[in-house]
Amino acid sequence: MKSIEVLFTPADFYALRGRDLSGATCVVLDVLRATTTLLTALANGAAAIAPAADISEALARRSAEPDVLLAGERDGLRIRASISGGVDFDLGNSPREFTADRIAGRRVAMTTTNGTRALRACAGAAAVLPAGLRNAAAIAAWVARNARGEVLMVCSGTHEDAAYEDVLGAGAIVDRLWPGLGSVATMDSARMARNIYRSGAEDLVGAMAAHSRNARRLLGIPDLAADVAVCAVEDDLPLVARLDDDGWIREVVSGQ
Repeated sequence: MKSIEVLFTPADFYALRGRDLSGATCVVLDVLRATTTLLTALANGAAAIAPAADISEALARRSAEPDVLLAGERDGLRIRASISGGVDFDLGNSPREFTADRIAGRRVAMTTTNGTRALRACAGAAAVLPAGLRNAAAIAAWVARNARGEVLMVCSGTHEDAAYEDVLGAGAIVDRLWPGLGSVATMDSARMARNIYRSGAEDLVGAMAAHSRNARRLLGIPDLAADVAVCAVEDDLPLVARLDDDGWIREVVSGQ
């Protein structure tokens, strides 16, 4: 890789539309919870995930391909018929919902408040890789082996603001890359993210509870509180997934 940079806010990823990404690797993080959830789905056997920009796009996927499951959230909660125009989504945005018995072999159209928009904003990059704490080591290894141009760690954020947990995730990946960065141009943003990660690494759940608006909100919802601990686990998913040209995210076959 030639350089590594962290983009902290949605304003940063919207600006990617005017940037030449043809040689870039974009690592997209929505730790709480979209990228963690879709990685969990793939680890549990989902065939592919389509990140939809909005509810209507997800519904269009289902209309064209009736076997596609619908997943997503608004304000953290599963999308219901009252806001979708009459359709209850099959799944929300909790990684704990995406069990093998529900999604193995299935394709899923997924729309979330920020995460799926961030993934879509990176279209045109040489590689778009969803990431979280759970696959930080796998992502770092793939980047070290394959990235040739700039590496952009794209934090999805919360609404229009930066999200602490996404910066933690970006910092975790930078930290795993750190020993081999050598002559790589490491932007201040990457150093900042690494420092934030290292300051909270001994207790990531506690760090999120103290500093993350998203984590505090989830912890205050009994049905979703356990998601924070699930999303804070490090390196238990040794997989890398990639957004393909057809708009579906699939697990990368070893060696690719």
